[in-house]
Amino acid sequence: MRSVLLWMARNERLAESIPRMRFAQRAVRRFMPGERVEDAFSAAERLRDERVRVLFTRLGENITSLDEARAVADHYRAVLARDAERKHVAGPVEISIKPTQLGLEQDPAECLRICHELAQAAAEADTWFWIDMEGSEYTDPTLDLAEAVMAEHANVGIAIQSYLRRSAADVARLLPLKPAIRLVKGAYDEPAAIAYRDAGEVDASFLGLALMVAEAAAEGNARLALGTHDVELIDQIATITEALGIPREVLEVHMLYGIRERELRRLRDAGHPAYSLVAYGDAWYRWYMRRLAERPANVIFALRQLLP
Repeated sequence: MRSVLLWMARNERLAESIPRMRFAQRAVRRFMPGERVEDAFSAAERLRDERVRVLFTRLGENITSLDEARAVADHYRAVLARDAERKHVAGPVEISIKPTQLGLEQDPAECLRICHELAQAAAEADTWFWIDMEGSEYTDPTLDLAEAVMAEHANVGIAIQSYLRRSAADVARLLPLKPAIRLVKGAYDEPAAIAYRDAGEVDASFLGLALMVAEAAAEGNARLALGTHDVELIDQIATITEALGIPREVLEVHMLYGIRERELRRLRDAGHPAYSLVAYGDAWYRWYMRRLAERPANVIFALRQLLP
């Protein structure tokens, strides 16, 4: 089923037709409050009232021109400016962006310049700029990009995918930069030669990577975010790090808006900084299909939207 859903995510014809279907529009509301940035801000208000911190990501990938990339950057600068107008107990909005939204394919040098500008804008708003990870064909250029931006800005993070066999080496490469790392399992269809295909192996890799970063984070030399809805794995990591004398506030938990919110509040109350990733925008199809592929329960929910 996972392979089928990931194939659907890549299919251009389905990407054109499915977003027009009402059941799909209803189902995607589980994972995003709406397509407009105003919807995202409304969700952020509720979440921060509950002491849940917020990241914003406007959906979209693989833009086709640098003009589009500059428009994306302008959008996020406006988001940061708007959020800075009000103060929140749970802190400012952080932003999370795919490099292919910022011109990585068209001009890596211009993409780097845009990233420096966004990191500076985020720093002026006293917040963070996260660089998302995409399919494996972008792993090397994304790491090069993040490394260059982190070298000049202390408020930059990157997503690392635990299903890639190379990720331990990538984390070791980044640790001298005192990085912020958001660990995720991975949501693309990668071959066994470069990725773990067994769920148990992916989880074991996630745990090992978490311990690598947690030790640095406990010494103030990294920031660690556990980007997963697998609460059993989070609890396992928390138990091990507690035995090592690492406090729970070192282990941030990042979950998608609308998923396992009760568990996110439980983890918040247990001492973990809790974050909700609020997605919005009209380019949601591919992102949504990858979310369905992550957990069978998501598919069941989507099928229910076929009912009146």
